[in-house]
Amino acid sequence: MKFKDLIEMYETKKRKFGNEAYKHISELLSEAKEVHRSDFLKNPTPQGDHEQSWRAFKGKNLEKLIAYIIRDEIESLGLKLVEGNILERTRGENLSRELSAVKRNLLIDYGEFGSHLPDVDIIVYEPQTYKVIAVISSKVTLRERIAQTGYWKIKLAKDKATEHIRVYFITPDEDGTLTIRTPAKKGRAIVEIDTDGSYVMSETRVEESPKVKMFDKFIDDLRLLVDKTSENE
Repeated sequence: MKFKDLIEMYETKKRKFGNEAYKHISELLSEAKEVHRSDFLKNPTPQGDHEQSWRAFKGKNLEKLIAYIIRDEIESLGLKLVEGNILERTRGENLSRELSAVKRNLLIDYGEFGSHLPDVDIIVYEPQTYKVIAVISSKVTLRERIAQTGYWKIKLAKDKATEHIRVYFITPDEDGTLTIRTPAKKGRAIVEIDTDGSYVMSETRVEESPKVKMFDKFIDDLRLLVDKTSENE
């Protein structure tokens, strides 16, 4: 199974559910797992561990799927996105001038220990100025990454050059961490206090707040952020 197969499955969901296709990401992943298992059994690894192989595939390609879903609407706002692993893995001399500048605008200064990129999956930036507007982390559940996401928000906020960057989390939230506002689970508490917000791709009803919303509100919030940024410049 390849990423293009995941895209085809998503487009099928989109034809069926329209703008609410995002609510069926977990269902899509479940269906994809069965296809992946069938392919795996034809060419199993020496260890024969399909779960491990699937987790690696799912983790890598959920990030790419979310980038695929939001790319057109982000570009309609006059912005662009780049996947974090492209900046992380590519040396400066092999990056375009544009992406090299974006990378420099996202670096966190660790003093004598150098400058390093935060571990994020998607970077949203202005193509004219290379200014980073927001970064996005995406995982199937919060426990896989949310504390780390909160850490990066704190680090970015400590530097005048990066304090404006919004830090978001997009997730199907398969373990229901974000469902209830109070009493909050640890992951929800971290989202509410230490990030700029999380957007949920799920059919499950979520008790929303200014920091926790359904995924369909993401682009509207990003549009408001862009408008506010333009007013302040």
